[in-house]
Amino acid sequence: MEINRRKFLTLSAAGVASAAVLASAKPALAGSKASKKDHTNSSGMLVDTTLCVGCRACVVACKQWNHNPASPYIDADRDKTVTDTPLLRSDTFTNIRATEIAQVPQPQWVYTKIQCMHCNEPACVEACPVAALQKTPEGPVVYDDSRCIGCRYCMTACPFGIPTFQWESPTPWIRKCTFCANRQKQGLQPACSGTCPTGALKFGRREDLIIEAKSRISTNPGMYVDHVYGETEIGGTSWLYIAAVPFEMLGLRKLQTESVTVNVKRAMNFVPPVLVGMAAAMTGIYFIAKRREKNRGNTVNK
Repeated sequence: MEINRRKFLTLSAAGVASAAVLASAKPALAGSKASKKDHTNSSGMLVDTTLCVGCRACVVACKQWNHNPASPYIDADRDKTVTDTPLLRSDTFTNIRATEIAQVPQPQWVYTKIQCMHCNEPACVEACPVAALQKTPEGPVVYDDSRCIGCRYCMTACPFGIPTFQWESPTPWIRKCTFCANRQKQGLQPACSGTCPTGALKFGRREDLIIEAKSRISTNPGMYVDHVYGETEIGGTSWLYIAAVPFEMLGLRKLQTESVTVNVKRAMNFVPPVLVGMAAAMTGIYFIAKRREKNRGNTVNK
């Protein structure tokens, strides 16, 4: 690729501009204070893994509503223990994880829906230096790509590893489940719960769902683990789970009850030097390319 002075200066200017934006970003923009609100009346979703049959109707409904292309489903080899089926991607906001549990007289398969947990006090919101991610009073954690600078701190901060990056796009953005915030504004439930044929997903007010979950556990002794996952994990999440086996076996990590905090100011201090290093590397590439062009010209003239 031919690199001229104009191209080099353009790229260098972009790097300097990015450094200036990042260096001047204030932790207050991260929305940490805005995220710590009363979530009593926020929406939630209860996932009863004992009722999920792994049909993936929720995955299809999510793709249709968000206009995401269909992707091939690679089913796991049923002769082996399944750790997870296809992971989340920039065009797949939710998926089903299948786990084989050793049981007598035969193994049992448990299916777990995975997506953004929409934390009460989201680490992604705390980490974002430009408030591209925000926790709404209604419950969803939403993303504004017009604010995003592509730092991907949200991907690093999320304890569930949810946000994904559009690696396949020349102008990539962050993508994740939106909890169908647009549908909720219209008085509709999320697309996934609206299509679940077994009742494994129940949408409603978060506090009511916690009561419902505990009621199912208490009235069915021995059927469920005595814990509602998401009630207290990292300060609580909008998505809640109940299961017949320990949640760690389903890929749901054991987390602290305190909300995740991120020191944004400290992180910002490391960014400008990185960009300066990139500018230095670009300078080297520029002069190497120019030398090669000169040598090529000398060879042609001989």
